[in-house]
Amino acid sequence: MLTHTNSRDTAPARVVILGAQGFFASNLRQALTGAGIKHRAVGSAELDLTGPGAAGALAQLITPADTVVMLSCQTPDHGRDFHAVMHNLRMVEAVCTALEHTKCDHFVYISSEAVYDADKTPLDEDSSREPMDLYALTHTAREMMLGSVLSGQGTPYCILRPTNIYGPGDTHANYGPNRFVRTALKEGRIVLFGRGEERRSHLYIRDTVDLMVRAIRRRSSGVLNLAIAPTVSFLRAAEIVGHYAPRPVTLEFKPRTLAPIHRPYKAGQVFRFLSRFGRGISPIVHRPYAVSAIFAAFPDFRYTSLEEGIAAYIKAMDSNIENSKDAP
Repeated sequence: MLTHTNSRDTAPARVVILGAQGFFASNLRQALTGAGIKHRAVGSAELDLTGPGAAGALAQLITPADTVVMLSCQTPDHGRDFHAVMHNLRMVEAVCTALEHTKCDHFVYISSEAVYDADKTPLDEDSSREPMDLYALTHTAREMMLGSVLSGQGTPYCILRPTNIYGPGDTHANYGPNRFVRTALKEGRIVLFGRGEERRSHLYIRDTVDLMVRAIRRRSSGVLNLAIAPTVSFLRAAEIVGHYAPRPVTLEFKPRTLAPIHRPYKAGQVFRFLSRFGRGISPIVHRPYAVSAIFAAFPDFRYTSLEEGIAAYIKAMDSNIENSKDAP
């Protein structure tokens, strides 16, 4: 849940974005520009948060009036091993050290839904953090490290945990609408695992940055999941992409080589399911979310429907493809 230290929307003196490139950064910068909010994006080319002297350089850059938004993170597509964990922890170590020397006015950390074990469903902000892989462990540790410094200073900070985010500017093409749109436009096909039964929260990028900017304006503190309800299956998302694609799209179904479980089952859970129902656990795992906290924090917020978001996404992507064909 979020609490607001500003009783109404108030533009901060400046927003410092740690992470100048990437999906979230480009869309956030655009949103802040549209809102007339002064901001400064700091990328690794200017300041490598894992390099020597990073903490000192960052301490000189941040002022006590700044809102700091931390997007910098090595994502799983660049590595999932212990090297990636340590790389990401060195980043936040530099930020924490800088904040020990220079306070900021407000801090926003973009975490991940991966921190949840999904033992309690629907998931909400009170669900326990039980990281089941190294990437989830990374975000859990970073949340705790930042919280230990910021809470000790009395600096308001909020942790935003995005779910599956899609839309123009995506740089990863993860399984879901982002990959489906790309392959539909470029190859005329969408490949689904099994029958695409798993239901997920698919949140449009512009809704995501809208919530981020709202939290910045209200100087919010606490935790908020950036999710949508009800959840939608991958199959339904693929069908929507096929409907709005400018050319015919074929759906292909690939046999599962691994069960699509995003967390291992605990021995106690297995025993309970077997003893109570006398049957095994389904390999299909859904991740539903309770989203009442979003509307408690921002009562006038409205989602972009998956149909509307995918239609806009396809239009933007198709336009880029056509423009690239026309380029000399």
